[in-house]
Amino acid sequence: MGQNKVLTLLGFAAKAGKLFFGMDASVNSLKKNRARLIVTAGNLSDKSRKEISFYATGKNVPVITLLDCDIETLSKAIGRKAGIVAVNDQGFAKAISEAVE
Repeated sequence: MGQNKVLTLLGFAAKAGKLFFGMDASVNSLKKNRARLIVTAGNLSDKSRKEISFYATGKNVPVITLLDCDIETLSKAIGRKAGIVAVNDQGFAKAISEAVE
């Protein structure tokens, strides 16, 4: 997995204003059909992971879990404390998905 590339892309997306940070903002983004991809940290609680997956599955939005990336590392990459981010740009979502494969 190109985790460093994923974190770099997430940093660019954050600077471009294409991310929503945290559970509430990500769920709202899904409900408004704006989210194209959900990214979670590897050490996110099972409860939070199940909750965001429930909403994402209902909207056919993929969820990527960065297994080797903890909340602190993800937060550092995006410039805000968050274990869940919603990517609201198709270009960034595609690039991040490809970097994970």
